[in-house]
Amino acid sequence: MRDRVTIVEVGPRDGLQNEAAAVPAADKVRLIERLADAGLPVVEATSFVSPRAVPQLADADEVLPAVRRRPGVRYPVLVPNVRGLDRALAAGADAIAVFTAASDEFTRANIGVTIAESLLAFAPVLQRAHAEGMWTRGYISTAFGCPYSGEVRPEVVAGVAAALRGLGCGQISIGDTIGVGRPEQVPAVVSAVAGSVPVEEIALHLHDTGGLALENVAAGLEAVAFQTRDLLTAMVRDMAVSGIPMPSALRVDGGMTPNAWLMQRLADILGQSVEVAATPETTALGAAYHAGQAVGFYGDAEELGKAWAPERVFAPKMSETEREARYGGWLDAVARVRSQGV
Repeated sequence: MRDRVTIVEVGPRDGLQNEAAAVPAADKVRLIERLADAGLPVVEATSFVSPRAVPQLADADEVLPAVRRRPGVRYPVLVPNVRGLDRALAAGADAIAVFTAASDEFTRANIGVTIAESLLAFAPVLQRAHAEGMWTRGYISTAFGCPYSGEVRPEVVAGVAAALRGLGCGQISIGDTIGVGRPEQVPAVVSAVAGSVPVEEIALHLHDTGGLALENVAAGLEAVAFQTRDLLTAMVRDMAVSGIPMPSALRVDGGMTPNAWLMQRLADILGQSVEVAATPETTALGAAYHAGQAVGFYGDAEELGKAWAPERVFAPKMSETEREARYGGWLDAVARVRSQGV
């Protein structure tokens, strides 16, 4: 199990949006401030969705500016589109979350679009958010089951996660929206998502509807520990030690990772050279498109290609310091495994 996890408090948004009676803005502000004072490092403050859709949070423009910000605490807000982002920026937001699902039936019922259409809508939102220096998170609802279509396959969740990350989300939250998740499901979903998202960027949003939330949390932590330890070992063993020949060049394309710097560092650790293919597939668009195409929820490839012109999709750029902060620990783990000769 990992030595440290981060608790993200979403009560002021996800909890209050379900209250039948309106909660006064001043009470919401006090709740957010007390949660931060209690030591929670992330408190999701409110939502800038349409007041007609969620009247309980119609006062978001009033609540967020009134919150006394505690140093070191992040206060993300939910945004559905560019208009919501405009409102969030005007209210002083510096962290946002976008939301989609792993079921087309759920996204149609919840926000009136398909998964692919929701991702298209998020592209300009995330582009501008990054240009403004905002922290970003992506929610995937119904990752463990959909009220309309039933079972959700882990590989579909993984495809949506890869697409969100390709669009620039710095954290991916896997949600058990209706509380049907079981502990035996969690490792499969986490493992699938970890194929394209570093484990330190994966979060779990687990409801206790079925009374299994804490057991699911424990299963998630165990799954993350497995991914961090055993998959790194297996990767290095397969690539560098076993009978599988190691290629002289590691080709980077949209189906693998758009981050040439990371691949170069990995290649250095493994004692190999790296060749970066200068093609459109090295962009965030390529990563998102290929991941989605693999699980078949994007539809017509030509139509999507026209809609998702590469210049419309933001490929995150990080400084050397930011790259080291994000990937340094993972690369150190790879190096340690490599030095052990496993």
